[in-house]
Amino acid sequence: MNTDPLDLQFMQALDTVVREGSIAKAALRLHRAQSAISYQIKQLEQQLGLNLINREGYRVQLTPAGKVILSEGRRLLIQANQLTALARELNQEWEAKLLVIVDGILPQQTILQALKDLADEGAPTRVQVKVEFLSGVQHRFESDKADLMIVKDYTPHPHLHAETLSDIECILCVAPMHALAAMKKVSLAQLQEHTEISVQDSSQSGNDEHVFGSERVFYLDGFFAKKEALLMGLGYGWMPEFLVRDELKKRRLVEVKFEENSRYRFTPRLVHHRDQSLGRAGRRLAELLRAEVAVTTKTKK
Repeated sequence: MNTDPLDLQFMQALDTVVREGSIAKAALRLHRAQSAISYQIKQLEQQLGLNLINREGYRVQLTPAGKVILSEGRRLLIQANQLTALARELNQEWEAKLLVIVDGILPQQTILQALKDLADEGAPTRVQVKVEFLSGVQHRFESDKADLMIVKDYTPHPHLHAETLSDIECILCVAPMHALAAMKKVSLAQLQEHTEISVQDSSQSGNDEHVFGSERVFYLDGFFAKKEALLMGLGYGWMPEFLVRDELKKRRLVEVKFEENSRYRFTPRLVHHRDQSLGRAGRRLAELLRAEVAVTTKTKK
């Protein structure tokens, strides 16, 4: 058996001969001389040390070994075609990979829809999304040298370019059976008497200006867990309006009548490095996110 690298043209010749039923028809299909096709198949047999086709009959038939080799060979041909297509796409400015850091307070379904749209458009880029919270978003963005971050708040820097997305409103919520729900006016001191439900800053810095300083605070690992805690009456806490819209409408959650303000708005930002131009996938994903966030966060009347 010859140990030289396998020439895929030899495998293509064998595949075409079997599909067409004869060397003559395969030659027409591949626009080659019959002698060239015969030579390639003989070379493949010599290289593998196997008889691949039975030449005695009118129609070409594979030997048992030939059937096994062709089955595996077709997989190689498919992979080679996929690799060629990938290279073609990358030559059209598609980047090989894209790392995006997302703040967990943002609508995750929106992010997923944008990713689906990007995939449906045939982007070959391998996209990785990491979810962090509060200052942990920028920390991860910088430490992992990510391409994009979608963030609630961040520390501006000359080397960062940021653009605003649609505002998101947050509401101070509690379950209707909770003691705070029955109060017509709630002071800060009264809030602090109850358990506060919060999401932990994933950078461990504890930098959240919207905490109330209750003696008891339960830190959870995301807003879906936080919503479940609120629904069961465990405590009170801020929630993005789009995530509790139905619960507020059905009064499974109610707005706390906090005397200072039970609502606030923030403007998420889409940030990337000024000195690192986004590739085709990054630019397109940014476009999709702008459109999706605007639709998802709009309050439905």
